[in-house]
Amino acid sequence: MTMPPKPVAELTLRAVLLGGLITLLFTAANVYLGLKVGLTFATSIPAAVISMAILRQFRGSSILENNIVQTIASAAGTLAAIIFVLPGLVIIGWWQGFPFHLTAGITALGGVLGVMFSVPLRRALVVESDLPYPEGRAAAEVLEVGSGSRAGAAESAAGLRLLVSGSVASAGFAILTQMKLAAAEVGTWFRLGSGATGAAGSLSFALFGVGHLVGLSVGLAQLVGLVTAWFILLPILTAAQPAAGDVESWAGAIFREDVRFFGAGVIGIAAVWTLVRIARPVVGGVTSALAASRARHAGEALALEEQDLPIGVVAGAALALLLPIAWLLWSVASAGPIAGSAAVLVSGALVFVVVIGLMIATVTGYMAGLIGASNSPVSGIGILSILAASLLLVGLFGRDLPADTTAALVAYALIVTGIVFGIATIANDNLQDLKTGQLVGATPWKQQVALVIGVIFGSIVVPPVLDLLNTAFGFAGAPGAGPNALAAPQAGLISSLAKGVLGGDLNWSMLRWGALAGVIFIALDEALGKAKRLRLPPLAIGIAIYLPMAVILPVVLGALIGAAYDRWADRTANPESARRMGTLTATGIVVGESLWGVAFAGIVAASGSDTPLAVVGDGFVPVALTGGALLFVALIAWLYRATRRAVTSAPAA
Repeated sequence: MTMPPKPVAELTLRAVLLGGLITLLFTAANVYLGLKVGLTFATSIPAAVISMAILRQFRGSSILENNIVQTIASAAGTLAAIIFVLPGLVIIGWWQGFPFHLTAGITALGGVLGVMFSVPLRRALVVESDLPYPEGRAAAEVLEVGSGSRAGAAESAAGLRLLVSGSVASAGFAILTQMKLAAAEVGTWFRLGSGATGAAGSLSFALFGVGHLVGLSVGLAQLVGLVTAWFILLPILTAAQPAAGDVESWAGAIFREDVRFFGAGVIGIAAVWTLVRIARPVVGGVTSALAASRARHAGEALALEEQDLPIGVVAGAALALLLPIAWLLWSVASAGPIAGSAAVLVSGALVFVVVIGLMIATVTGYMAGLIGASNSPVSGIGILSILAASLLLVGLFGRDLPADTTAALVAYALIVTGIVFGIATIANDNLQDLKTGQLVGATPWKQQVALVIGVIFGSIVVPPVLDLLNTAFGFAGAPGAGPNALAAPQAGLISSLAKGVLGGDLNWSMLRWGALAGVIFIALDEALGKAKRLRLPPLAIGIAIYLPMAVILPVVLGALIGAAYDRWADRTANPESARRMGTLTATGIVVGESLWGVAFAGIVAASGSDTPLAVVGDGFVPVALTGGALLFVALIAWLYRATRRAVTSAPAA
């Protein structure tokens, strides 16, 4: 008698636990990085590499089990993007910290709803579409290589070594900066004609690594934004508003009050254009694929690899989630100056979450398939959501309201946007992971359960990390924020837009000029696309105008060095493997500094000092500047040399 084949390990306890452990590390790193620079990194490939290196030590591990690990870690790491919204509640002074149950509730409810909304899209946008899903395919390739040969095992081990080496080097350098033995930033302000500007660069491995990961197109777009902000706008605006005295205070104030809103205008118009541009293919692709799916599979029994969560379970779960969402929103609306309108606000918000959430799940899922989850402009979705929510509230309540009522409405709009943003981030990541699963033969419903588990893990990790960073550093623009406050650029922008729309005091002039410039940048990007040249994404330009030069310059340099490495990789015997090694090195240097940033926040919070590790005084600054810059360059060179050695010494597949 023939025995049935033994089931292949897939949704196992060890996969869930390992995914949770990786979640803790990568989610914390993404929270810190997103608040510092407004960018996060994709966690699928590094999670897959770590998973393969660890699970290989256990009997019975499989490619499907590794896929579950990367699915959990990817979902949780992506959910960290909720930081683009929720810190706005601290920035406007509504929250003083991040209450765990409320923060976790907003994050989890939006995230799980994002999973449910995107399940029905899998067949349409993953199975029966020709969307490229670049990151999903790359993650599948990593899993297949790592599982298929001795060379794959060697590559996984080498990749893990590179990731750890990069992490140790970047964390070590960050520790030296906190000891004041190496400078964290090099820069100066100076007069330029009758105006003024500055030049600065952060000696940050995390920012440099982000540049490698986002690629040359985004890096050059950010260079365009940097030049626009610091060498065109700021000199012109400072010349038009001359002031005596300290150049840094004068030019810095104009950058914060005018240049950043110009950048916000570029970001806003670029987000609108992105959605308009893909609206037609989104609608056409979904409707045609759904029609084909109904015709092809009517009455057919589905294979295991085609089994999604039952649609009844999905619909029931989505409806059930509306109850805790309603309770959460009621707890917010019924406890302050808008309590008299709580019923109307909660009812309207539920309709907003369902209608806008379904639209956003489709749009972000399609964008992830088209250009990849990392390149998908999800922050633009947040901007449009807060504008829509704020305008609806203005329509209901008007603008001439007491200050406490306006503040309560701004906070309510941010919380509703936080739930919608959770839907957007998870739908953006979900279909990418399901594409990976399709390519490696995973069971969809098990992967969808793993996505829900990842959301729960991420929702538990995000609130304490946010609270820790707020206690230690604070956020730029928040009451009492100090000089070391984290930029939290998207949260600052979204809260400013909500306050401006509801209070009527936005810097409309600079927003309009920024929107006009955004149209020009869009036209430039489209022209480059038609000419089949390297494109310059307008959203990336807008973010570079909005953020300080010290943050953007290392990202640009990382993109340039990363592109040079990739050109070398393309000349090797196995270009795909060589590129992956570079990606893992860059990921390592991002993760190392970011995790140290979270750990250092704990030290600051415990000690009550901004410089608890300093071992030298201000007199050491010249040595720290020169020595720090030289050490930074030397470590970068060493890491890339080590990566190239790992590539050239790897066995053939």
